[in-house]
Amino acid sequence: MTLTRSPLKRKAPLGQRSSILKSTPTFRQRKCAVCAETFRPQRMGQRVCGPACAAVQGAKDRQKQEREADRERKQALKTRSDWLKETQIVFNQFIRRRDQLAGHACISSGRPLDWSGNAVDAGHFRSVGSAPHLRFNEDNCHAQSKHDNQYKSGNAVDYRLGLIARIGLARVEALEADQTPRHYTIDDLKQMKATYKAKLRALKETA
Repeated sequence: MTLTRSPLKRKAPLGQRSSILKSTPTFRQRKCAVCAETFRPQRMGQRVCGPACAAVQGAKDRQKQEREADRERKQALKTRSDWLKETQIVFNQFIRRRDQLAGHACISSGRPLDWSGNAVDAGHFRSVGSAPHLRFNEDNCHAQSKHDNQYKSGNAVDYRLGLIARIGLARVEALEADQTPRHYTIDDLKQMKATYKAKLRALKETA
């Protein structure tokens, strides 16, 4: 019995297969990240047009990595006191922006506030020193002139009258009766800072 060999079937001629194997993908032109000149990338993810710009971009990338590492080291070294101060700053910014957009006058004197400079504080009805557990209570903090907040010790009597007019007697008495301690951890403060940053950003976007 004689075995016959079937002819080899090629899907494409050798010359055509060779050209297929040798072909490379063509990428769209883009601007160099360093010199902004237009070039055609030779590989996926290529951001620069040549070796000179690659050296410059490499130096920039290393500097960025060093800055990020330095920022992470500083974050790790922050104490609870550091986070408390940073959170208070963001909270106070939110209070001032909230009351500015609402068109509120000074909570204690009732006079218009000067928003053009640095003449407005976020003044606490019950001070941070005497009631630290209410430092982040939005009912307890309102836009107040620096004169009343810093030179009249908060002008507490008039502040109370202004606060009753703004939020009502029941909420003012709730503030006065609130003696519940708040023990903020570093994680609590991180979350609170992020929350008030987001709220502040939302207010700025609606302005």
